[in-house]
Amino acid sequence: MRRPPQLLLLQLRTFHFSRGSCRTYATSYSGRVVRHGSDGRTIAIEVEPPTLARDVRGYALPRRDLVCRVLKILHSSVSDDPFLDLSHYLQTLTLTLTTSEVSEILKSLRNPHKALDFFHYSATSIPGFRHDSFTYNRILTILARSVPPPFDVVNQTIDEMERDGVCGSISTVNILLGIFGTAGEIQRCLDLAKKWDLRFNSYTYKCLLQAYLRSNEVVKGFGVFQDMRRRGYKLDIFAYNMLLDLLAKDEQVDQAYKVFADMKHRHCEPDEYTYTILIRMTGKMGKTDDFIALFHEMISNGCIPNLIAYNTMIEALAKNRMVDKAIFLFSKMVENNCRPNEFTYSVILDVLAAEGLIGRLFEVVEISKKYINKSLYAYLVKTLSKLGHASEAHKLFCNMWSFHDKGDRDAYLSMLESLCSAGKTIEALDLLSKIHEKGLSTDTFMYNMVLSALGKLKQLSHVHNLYEQMKQDGPMPDIFTYNILISSFGKAGRVDEALKLFEEMEANDCRPDIITYNSLINCLGKNGELDEAHMLFKEMQERGLNPDVVTYSTLIECFGKLSHVEMASRLFDEMLADGCYPNIVTYNILLDCLEKCGKVADALKLYEKLKQQGLTPDSITYAILERLQSGSHRAVRVRKPSPITGWVVSPLS
Repeated sequence: MRRPPQLLLLQLRTFHFSRGSCRTYATSYSGRVVRHGSDGRTIAIEVEPPTLARDVRGYALPRRDLVCRVLKILHSSVSDDPFLDLSHYLQTLTLTLTTSEVSEILKSLRNPHKALDFFHYSATSIPGFRHDSFTYNRILTILARSVPPPFDVVNQTIDEMERDGVCGSISTVNILLGIFGTAGEIQRCLDLAKKWDLRFNSYTYKCLLQAYLRSNEVVKGFGVFQDMRRRGYKLDIFAYNMLLDLLAKDEQVDQAYKVFADMKHRHCEPDEYTYTILIRMTGKMGKTDDFIALFHEMISNGCIPNLIAYNTMIEALAKNRMVDKAIFLFSKMVENNCRPNEFTYSVILDVLAAEGLIGRLFEVVEISKKYINKSLYAYLVKTLSKLGHASEAHKLFCNMWSFHDKGDRDAYLSMLESLCSAGKTIEALDLLSKIHEKGLSTDTFMYNMVLSALGKLKQLSHVHNLYEQMKQDGPMPDIFTYNILISSFGKAGRVDEALKLFEEMEANDCRPDIITYNSLINCLGKNGELDEAHMLFKEMQERGLNPDVVTYSTLIECFGKLSHVEMASRLFDEMLADGCYPNIVTYNILLDCLEKCGKVADALKLYEKLKQQGLTPDSITYAILERLQSGSHRAVRVRKPSPITGWVVSPLS
């Protein structure tokens, strides 16, 4: 029985209709005009239920207005469940979406999660609807575009496809090959193609080749390439380059040259990436004539080298110690307006350093001065400093300092660190004082770096002056500042100044740490203030700071020096009871104390304990044992630096 017509209100702005009938672009509706405006535009149409238009092949065309309405509901629904609203809408129309319409809707849903939800909704909530290979291909394409692709969801979708008895097309296999990248996944694609009785086309072979190359299956990839040649299929430049790159990385040189020859034979002109791959391969092999010939061939064939091509060629020349040619090519690179990057300079720096020609770096800088900016200066200064070329780094830094109006903090820190490491404290102080000239501000880290270098060289007048300048200029001293200062004055035996700094530190709400206490205990103990050192040790524990191996070793040494062997031994036992395990330095200190006091038996017992702990005796240990055996109690002074406090521990003094 024919249903009564429905009244549908439309807002039409582009299409005009005749008075007696209505025809739309998609021929989705038929009916008659009920009311129209004075300008001839239709305002209301009485329509029959939607009917499907078909193309010349007989396939149902998507009803555009229906697709747009569904998308609007999914995108603009104010309820928590837009699919519930969609169900209500579809029920009012009493129709079923076609697979082409579902495909169009999936294509327009940009969010992969929402597209997947609609895909599942279509199969479970639209009466009479069943997915086919077309809609499966659409959802697989959407999933393939996700970064990274959700491989588990893709596999679940294929499982559903097989469970529902839907046979895929060759497009399905092509899509899956574009997603998958492991040997097992590729094999599943091949099994599906066999199950569905599909015939490979040229694009399928290309997808299979690229899948093998992504999974580093070089041999299988080359096999697909040979199969394509036999079938007369042609690769594009991208696939050729991809295959060449993997063959080159796998050092399959003969096969790479075969692929290169096939490119030329099939009139697929190599580009700059093709030549770059081959230059890198031959450069690693040391075939200088080959990679130079390839570079000239690239130029003669009209390829314009890019940054990667230049860098690859310069690297090949550098690896083969061809310094002059590398610098010449660098000059051509700049001449051709190709901007060098950090990698370019690093390659040249490495070969210049290896050949003892680091002075030629300034020639390189002069060649590329139009491209040298503050960040590149910073990189070069830092790299030169790391390579141990402090003088060259300083010269380059001064060049930057005079060339640019504003300084670069990274370059400044690199230069400051280089000067401090080289012991050039006067230059470091000068640099620290000039930083404001370049619009940079000093900070605590910079001051600490210079204070530490001054302290190591016992330049205490400079330490004092710089500390006063630091307080005046504004960067607040931190825990590291005070530790450096206390250690510096303590090493010089200036106990009063070290204690004053300790008090100042606490007054400034800077809580001392274990390194602070270790430095001050060492300072007091080494300068005969043994009771004060021991009191500081107790205070440290009361404040909740657990003494470490340096703390105990320092105190044991201080008591041992004054032949207080009982106290030294008691501290050693306390150390073990507290779960702080002595190292070889601690054992050597106590062994020396026991040997000096003539307690040979106790010293030998301690040596046995040392071995039980699994420690390896060193030259100091054996020197003490030799004295024990010979009966000589002569003191042998051996100096050993402490890795934490910087103090010189003298276990045998």
